[in-house]
Amino acid sequence: MGKVTVESDISEKQLEQITRNLNSAGFEIINNRTVQLVEQIKTFAINYIYNNTGDRKLNFSTFLSSEMNLDYKYLSTLFSSVENISIEHYMINLKVERVKELLVYDEKTLNEITHETGYSSVAHLSGQFKKVTGFTPSYFKNLGEQKRKSISDV
Repeated sequence: MGKVTVESDISEKQLEQITRNLNSAGFEIINNRTVQLVEQIKTFAINYIYNNTGDRKLNFSTFLSSEMNLDYKYLSTLFSSVENISIEHYMINLKVERVKELLVYDEKTLNEITHETGYSSVAHLSGQFKKVTGFTPSYFKNLGEQKRKSISDV
């Protein structure tokens, strides 16, 4: 999740070699502006959920619009057209994956997890968690690691 700018012209052969090297390391070149914006949205969402970046007093739509300096309605439509899921549902899925991770670590109480992930209450977290996973948080905690997803699969 980075950005490289090439300041001089490179040949098609050089670009192919760079692409092969990046692909073999698990990276890809994104040179489509729409895909770049969607990847930026995902990066902001992941950082917002996992790294507690951003002002949690601001809802994510306001935060994202401010950070990207673009209208949220535009970003939302763009994201949905590429990902076939709304930003809101993507955020819910990310939050649930974060909750799963914290439950598996078993280092925090459900109250602490609720606060860390920005839910308004344990009941709200539990309800959303069950809706997405089909399990209560406590039941999932007993299942452990096997039901978690990679962030890239959210």
